[in-house]
Amino acid sequence: MATPKGKVSKARRDSRRSAHWKLSVPGITKCPHCQKMKLSHRVCKNCGYYDGKEVVKTEEVAK
Repeated sequence: MATPKGKVSKARRDSRRSAHWKLSVPGITKCPHCQKMKLSHRVCKNCGYYDGKEVVKTEEVAK
């Protein structure tokens, strides 16, 4: 049976395990139509535009 050649320190052990729980920040960009912040590659919740075209009708635009 294989045995470890030396003791693995707590720091080395824990740093190896820490990589499994990394969180990434979502990509947030400005909407080119209304200049509000939105998630990239998604329809803007404020104005309803995506890729320069109105995809979803919103009450604010209708007024």
